[in-house]
Amino acid sequence: MNGLKKTSHSVHSLNYHLILCVSGKRKAFKEKEAVEILKNQIYKISKTFDVDVVQIETNKHYINMIFNSKPTLDIPKYLNAIKCITSREIKRKFVSEGAFWAPSYFLATSGQVTLETLKKYIDEIK
Repeated sequence: MNGLKKTSHSVHSLNYHLILCVSGKRKAFKEKEAVEILKNQIYKISKTFDVDVVQIETNKHYINMIFNSKPTLDIPKYLNAIKCITSREIKRKFVSEGAFWAPSYFLATSGQVTLETLKKYIDEIK
């Protein structure tokens, strides 16, 4: 099945789009090293949570990330880990005071399953 993942009890395609903004008007990602720290930490955290990171893009004020996961992912715990660990590591090197990330975030599911994909799934389980 194209784009679908299987576990022992499910077939799924869960893709998410996450946007995290830095606190205030700070230009946190103007330094290449800060972006590298951010990405490395996100990949480490994601491996721990069994999450596949599809893409990470940064702007001076925010990150844009696409990832996919199993249905069992504890999303709030995963996002909290990303915000806490990346904040700590970036602040250690570049910023020493105040909150690094804005308190809120944007998260949406992305992509849709087509009727053809559903038919393939039904045909496979018959």
